[in-house]
Parts: sequence; C-alpha cells; structure tokens
Amino acid sequence: MDEKKLEEAVANPSNQGEMADADAVGTVGNPDCGDMVRMWVKFREGEEGEKVIDRATFQSFGCQTALAVASVATEMIAGRTVTEALAMNAGDLSKPLGALPPMKIHCGQMVEGALRDALSADTLPSPASEEGEKEVRKDSLSDSFSSPAFPAGGQIRIVPVEDSQES
Repeated sequence: MDEKKLEEAVANPSNQGEMADADAVGTVGNPDCGDMVRMWVKFREGEEGEKVIDRATFQSFGCQTALAVASVATEMIAGRTVTEALAMNAGDLSKPLGALPPMKIHCGQMVEGALRDALSADTLPSPASEEGEKEVRKDSLSDSFSSPAFPAGGQIRIVPVEDSQES
C-alpha cells in the first residue's frame, strides 16, 4: 500500500457526504465490527442512451482505509457506464492506493459492495411508486445503525466530528 497516497486520501477525501438528489443509494456494512459504507450515485444519459455515472459521493464509518478507498473509487467511477462500473472489483477500486495488506482487503470489498448495491438498486422499480419510478433512500448512514442489523444496546458509538476548517 502506498502510505503517502493513503494519507492524502484520508486527509483530503474527495466526494465525501450525502447527495440529496441521488438517483441511487447503496449501503454495505459489517455489524460485527461496525464498519459501514454508503454510496450515492447520480446518473446522466450517455451518447448512446446508456446510463453513465455523473458523480458519486460516500459516507464511511470505519477505518481510514475504507474512507480512502471510497474516496478514490468515487473519482474512478465518474464518467463510466453502469456496466463498466459493475465490472470493477475491490482491487480495481483500491488500485490508486497500491496493494492493500491482507487485513485491509475487506475495506475495498465494502466499497465494492456499496457500489454494487447502489447500481443494482437503481435497476429495480419501487413497489411503492405508482408510475414505476424507483424510490431512493434519503436516510443518512447513521440512521442505518438503528436497523435490525444493529440491535439496540450494541457497542456502536457515533461521535459527530465538528468541521475544524476555518472559513
């Protein structure tokens, strides 16, 4: 792993945060350790009518490597078709950071899972919609901790970090 690239991605993550006008949202997490990644995707129509990823953003609760992989992955998938993005695996998505050590491979897999979840969610119409349009989840990643996968009384603690950058 390229420590310098990892440090840069952690210090200045790209595309971090929720996307209010997302076309699709995907989440993956591990209730055993509390790591989670959520990815928002916005599409545009390509030259041949295919869906192209216009932009993607993410939120990550977990280790710095997951944050770094999500950051570089959102940059890599912008401009790609859904088919091209789905062809990418965890190794492809983390490649700009160099080879991940064995104990950090799951970080790339989580980002891949969140991306696949978002892209597969986009293809399914929502049963709640009368016109067959999809329903995009608007809850935040921290809201997911109240899901059945994270029962009450667990050891997960969310500590909001204040923006320390001066205007």
